[in-house]
Amino acid sequence: MQKPLILVTNDDGITAPGVRNLVKFMNEIGEVVVVAPNSPQSGKGHAITINSTLTFEEISLEGPQKDYSLSGTPVDCVKFALDKILTRRPDLVVSGINHGANSSINVIYSGTMSAAVEAGVEGLQAIGFSLLDFSWDADFTQAKTHIQEIVRKVLENPMPKGIVLNVNIPKLKAEEIKGIRVCKQADAKWEESFDERVNPHGKTYFWLSGYFNNMDMSEDADEVALSEGYISVVPVKFDLTAYEYMEKLKAVME
Repeated sequence: MQKPLILVTNDDGITAPGVRNLVKFMNEIGEVVVVAPNSPQSGKGHAITINSTLTFEEISLEGPQKDYSLSGTPVDCVKFALDKILTRRPDLVVSGINHGANSSINVIYSGTMSAAVEAGVEGLQAIGFSLLDFSWDADFTQAKTHIQEIVRKVLENPMPKGIVLNVNIPKLKAEEIKGIRVCKQADAKWEESFDERVNPHGKTYFWLSGYFNNMDMSEDADEVALSEGYISVVPVKFDLTAYEYMEKLKAVME
């Protein structure tokens, strides 16, 4: 039986510990091809490269997978892989493991999740994985069993087209993770400000700062699940239409 073809990407760069661990986990499940940015692309969202050229190269890293480094965004990586590298459509696209959370509103800023969403646009099964630990030395192995379980369940039970999973993992030891909880995106946002500073040459510049404000303590919110020690799994779709408002808007526009 042919192994499932799994495309792996991320936004922290192809050598980041998160993606290297994800590659190892996926090698135990299927045939793996990695197409990832050659430098960090965090916070790029669904950006694509349109005003400059792209270059790629195959690189040699530990493991049986094929690794390709691309001078583009996470979304570029998915598009490029499908058009220029893969010889058949992948059975699954996995993005991550991100260094840091992509829960709640972070999903729209995340390069990790945008790569997964792009795969969904192409009608592919896709999952984005993030660990609530920004450290470069984070221990991603604590969640290995759960990550592989989620991947296998998606491969065995394909989701409707247009839906991808946003998976966030609490910063806990394996034995402390209580399980997996299917959630909604919490109602939360960043309260931001731009700190004004002056450089040694007397030129004013600004540095983005702020804090995360969670306004949703409902039991099925991803932020609550994570705070209680569960892995949150949120089904995400790229159709942003507010269907519940369409009829009222039609009446307003008439």
